[in-house]
Amino acid sequence: MNKQPIEQARDRDLRLSQRALRRAAQRAHELAKTTGTAIVVSRDGAIEYLTPKPPDAPTPG
Repeated sequence: MNKQPIEQARDRDLRLSQRALRRAAQRAHELAKTTGTAIVVSRDGAIEYLTPKPPDAPTPG
């Protein structure tokens, strides 16, 4: 098994994959917040449901 950090991989797609996954996770959180749905994650082998806070209501002006 290669113990080299992924940021040092020769393959450009592999090097940039962590950033892409972070962007995808951020977008998933934004979408869940907008639609009021939970995000399902696995932490230490346990399934967790993350319920986002609802979007801020516009203040009457």
